[in-house]
Amino acid sequence: MARKRSERDESAKRGEKPGKRNANRRGKSTASISGAPEKLTSRQAKKVAALQQDPHHVSGKGRSLEAAIGREVRGFRHQLNMTVVQLSQASGMSAGMLSKIENGQTSPSLATLHELSKALQVPVTSFFRGFEEERSATFVQAGQGLPIERRGTRAGHQYQLLGHGFSRGIAVEPYLVTLTENSDVFPIFQHDGVEFLYILQGEVGYRHGDKLYHMRPGDSLYFDSDVPHGPENLIKLPIRFLSIITYARDND
Repeated sequence: MARKRSERDESAKRGEKPGKRNANRRGKSTASISGAPEKLTSRQAKKVAALQQDPHHVSGKGRSLEAAIGREVRGFRHQLNMTVVQLSQASGMSAGMLSKIENGQTSPSLATLHELSKALQVPVTSFFRGFEEERSATFVQAGQGLPIERRGTRAGHQYQLLGHGFSRGIAVEPYLVTLTENSDVFPIFQHDGVEFLYILQGEVGYRHGDKLYHMRPGDSLYFDSDVPHGPENLIKLPIRFLSIITYARDND
């Protein structure tokens, strides 16, 4: 009791109201628990700002050349069942540097990639195969496809190319094909790759090899295009269908 009275006397001398000091203490404790802002270092502040702008930390992830090279190096190392230490010894570089390369944290020189290629028994160019500097898209408005001449053009088949792309040696060509009363049957197309048809309008008897398919809107056909194929019976005109051709592209 004497001690409490002494504390009250001291508070009175400082002009504080009884209990205010304890309240301040309680307030400070509560603020800390409730997550009151603390002073951040400049490095911490940058991290917080980056996370606020990109909360899932995905911007640029996996898109840089360094990241692509790192993925390939790690993949080749795993194929050979090598540890980082083993690859380090085989390539003559430190394990720390290898770790940075595999995680896309540094840009390795050509000399470094040459040593890695020897250690992993792969060409230097194989480290760049997963990197695409530009990933484009093709937008074609209705009726604006590019008219293209193909083997069926002379038979009155109208082709509109809707896009063209290739990736890692694979080419894709989507066409909108239209058959009218001026079109002839032509069931002997043959070309490399595979083809996918999707009927949009009309009815057609479409041949593939020794089979004939009666196709209506909503029907589709996927086949090896090296086998003779094409429209054999023009049942209900006009006929419109999507034709998507995929084939291996020769390396330049």
